[in-house]
Amino acid sequence: MKKLCIVAALLAIGISYLPAQIKKPIIMVVPSDLWCNTNGYVQEMDVNGVQVIYPDYRKALMENADLMLVISKINEQMTERDFPLKNLESALKTLEIDEAENAVTMSREGSTLAESPLDKLKRTARADIWIQVTWTVNTVGPKQSVTYNLQGLDAYTDKQIAGISGTSEMAFVSTTEVPSLLISAILLDWENFVYQLQEHFNSLQENGREIRVAIKAWDSLDYGLETEFGGMELTEIVEDWISAHTQGGRYSLTDVTENNMSFEQVMIPLYDERERALDARGWLRDLQKYLRSTYQVESKLMMRGLGYAQLVIGEK
Repeated sequence: MKKLCIVAALLAIGISYLPAQIKKPIIMVVPSDLWCNTNGYVQEMDVNGVQVIYPDYRKALMENADLMLVISKINEQMTERDFPLKNLESALKTLEIDEAENAVTMSREGSTLAESPLDKLKRTARADIWIQVTWTVNTVGPKQSVTYNLQGLDAYTDKQIAGISGTSEMAFVSTTEVPSLLISAILLDWENFVYQLQEHFNSLQENGREIRVAIKAWDSLDYGLETEFGGMELTEIVEDWISAHTQGGRYSLTDVTENNMSFEQVMIPLYDERERALDARGWLRDLQKYLRSTYQVESKLMMRGLGYAQLVIGEK
């Protein structure tokens, strides 16, 4: 509470709480799943026999001029506060090129790397935080207002880390002025939202970024994760390495069998020794190299999105 009071006082006299030298998260603005579904911008995919609905950002950007304006206006506000941005439209174009060049990714044995459209986009854009925007227009006679909801989501975990919502005042506006009405309403609580985003990123720098990790063994392998190497089971070797390389040794081993180890709430540093942003795959690659060089254990490293990677033992 004391910190919030200090922030409010600084903002009241026109002083930014965020020093310029503080590292800021990379942001990408997208329409929310609810907005896409309500407006018919969705696509269905078959995932293991189950039909799953995903937002169709390409279609939404091509057909909805308001969306383009809203994203542009929010991007302007983030730019004014020196937040680095990834543009949704540009990220989608890059993804299209990547998909054309890499239609299928598989191991030598033909195991495919399955990713949802959102996982692929997150991996391509490499933003730290997605800002999801939802709005509806309320009409009473000749007047209109806009009800909005703005959510900041951690791109690695999909957890909400910031949020504001509200309704603008009723006004005599045309349909073409709806984006401006929306942005005017958002700006009333904008500094609070930006503060929440930065506080989350500050916490990541101090405590580490959360990812999930799985260690598996190919069915064709003639040994399992309980096999001993140098007097230690492979499960012990893996867990010791993860414990030594997480931020503060923080992780949770949720499942361990002869052919599978599952780790959640694995806290990894934001950056490597070269100050490059780390994702789940980049961090787990070091374990892959360690197992190969120290125990001659080959493995296949696969990734879904930014926050989940799995190492499959027994094949490169």
